[in-house]
Amino acid sequence: MEMNNSNSHHSTIQTRKLKDPIVTNINLIIPFFLISLSLTSSSLAFPKPPPLPILPLPSSSQLSWQLGDMALFLHFGTNTFTDSEWGTGHTNPSIFNPKDLDTKQWVRVAKDAGFSRVILTVKHHDGFCLWPSEYTDYSVGSSSWRNGSGDVVGELANAAREAGIGLGVYLSPWDRHEGCYGRTVEYNGYFLGQMTELLTRYGEIKEVWLDGAKGEGEKDMEYYFDCWFSLIHQLQPNAVIFSDGGPDTRWVGDEAGVAGSTCWSLFNGSSAMIGNTDYEYSRGGDSHGQDWIPAECDVSIRPGWFWHASEVPKSAITLLDIYYKSVGRNCLLLLNVPPNSSGLISMEDVEVLQEFTIIRQIIFSNNVASNAVLAASSTRGDSRNTPFDVSNILKDGIYTYWAPEENQNDWTIYLDFEESIMFNVLQIQEPIQMGQRVSAFHLDVLTNKGDWKIVVNSTTVGYRRILRFSTVESQNLRFVVDKSRADPLISYLGFHFDPFSPASSESLFSDSQVILPVSNHSRIVSI
Repeated sequence: MEMNNSNSHHSTIQTRKLKDPIVTNINLIIPFFLISLSLTSSSLAFPKPPPLPILPLPSSSQLSWQLGDMALFLHFGTNTFTDSEWGTGHTNPSIFNPKDLDTKQWVRVAKDAGFSRVILTVKHHDGFCLWPSEYTDYSVGSSSWRNGSGDVVGELANAAREAGIGLGVYLSPWDRHEGCYGRTVEYNGYFLGQMTELLTRYGEIKEVWLDGAKGEGEKDMEYYFDCWFSLIHQLQPNAVIFSDGGPDTRWVGDEAGVAGSTCWSLFNGSSAMIGNTDYEYSRGGDSHGQDWIPAECDVSIRPGWFWHASEVPKSAITLLDIYYKSVGRNCLLLLNVPPNSSGLISMEDVEVLQEFTIIRQIIFSNNVASNAVLAASSTRGDSRNTPFDVSNILKDGIYTYWAPEENQNDWTIYLDFEESIMFNVLQIQEPIQMGQRVSAFHLDVLTNKGDWKIVVNSTTVGYRRILRFSTVESQNLRFVVDKSRADPLISYLGFHFDPFSPASSESLFSDSQVILPVSNHSRIVSI
């Protein structure tokens, strides 16, 4: 009886559904709606936002400058023809006559060698101007070149614009020719007049280079640097200004192209006096600095800054060593390559730059970690939906990066390979648009005994850190951040093989055999 009632009840329900299409549709829709709502809630899980930047931060022009890695300095003027470094300011301007001058060749050499901009000594200490300034007749306008109608700055500006590289100008504050030098108000007006000509006639200027150089016994002179800086930023808002203390990029404190092994972009500009540099402070920067003022490393390819027929350029291997100690230490390398008296960059210099370029390509074009299986101690956000995944460290550029979860004490990236890799160079990058963070790190390899062994350790990273060490071979690596101003962010890890450099003293194999260079190639050691 109960079974019959049950069947009857079941039959009634089915009949009702068939008779009421609205009820039928609701009964069908509700379960699917609940399933869809659940799926939608899951699929709409938002990724965790980026970590907060840590001050100070670079401006857009400072970022552009840093991304360029290297710039080419061009010391050129009457000194080129008098075989001198510091002209007296009384050389007859007619001596300036570079008959084969070709600024397109200068720019071509720079671009082919990977330099992002060229900076010209538009007026050195002797006061001779490479453009026809309306404020003096001590310029190309009074020279033999182009019958007095030439403009080196204008020709270089056009060549750089056509090639798509940046242009910078060095206008020396010290002027041994100008009669009003030493009369503070008058000379500062004169200087600003010439600066205005340069910044309004030649299109975009990427860098304005200033220094406090002045010989002993010269006239006392107060430079209105703050006034100059304001005018430059008004007329060329995308330009960075270089000086001993910024405001945009600072002198590293030597003319060897070498930064400190610890090198912060953080700095206190108010602590730096132009012309009276604290060299140690400039080399290393300041982990507590309130300003973002990264360092620029200037060095000449030859013993002198101007071209001299008796001098020869540094070797490509020497330039590579300088590259590691400048670009590889969070700085920009400003390499001086002076045009000769014909108005061309000499072939011996060109050949060295070509070799230097090939060497860098051989070393850095291949990241032997590109196929590594990666893992991290933690990752910021849901691992299924995070823009901060550890895989970002194998992508070029600083705008993607690995970020750990907050409030962690372990900041480690693991790399596992199917077979052992061989390397002797480590390259690291931070996303500096988020601030400079890392203050200590080390790299370990897993030994055949199953122990982790330190390969190298160091301090700051910044935009780019490159370390050399004795060649090692291993299948498992571990990159560890030991100290950081905030949660560390890593945008790139590169492992490379350099067959050219001697074994570096930066390696920390405390109980392994020393690896000596043999014909510029390092022997391999497995640890």
